[in-house]
Amino acid sequence: QVQLVESGGGLVQPGGSLRLSCAASGSIFSIGAMEWYRQAPGKERELVATIASGGSTNYADSVKGRFIISRDNAKNTVYLQMNSLKPEDTAVYYCHADVARYGSYRYYAYWGQGTQVTVSS
Repeated sequence: QVQLVESGGGLVQPGGSLRLSCAASGSIFSIGAMEWYRQAPGKERELVATIASGGSTNYADSVKGRFIISRDNAKNTVYLQMNSLKPEDTAVYYCHADVARYGSYRYYAYWGQGTQVTVSS
């Protein structure tokens, strides 16, 4: 089985920074794209940032210039550095990854359990 475990959420004041981490574990052969999503109360889950296995990145317009996604392939971990945080960034942040397991070698989508980020004074 494969597990994605997020960490790094919390309460931060407007203008502050947080760094989220998401570590994949299990019988992993390869990881393709890794993404961060978020879901605010009463809203749909939205894609925040994507990083391909080769390192190319894409961001939602709402976070461009403030958030940075990166990955450490040796550690099977993806990060989200969040700077200049705004109250509207408040949400549960979820990690998502396409993972191929040993024995299967097909890519399946996996989700983390989510981590709460609250931006408030």
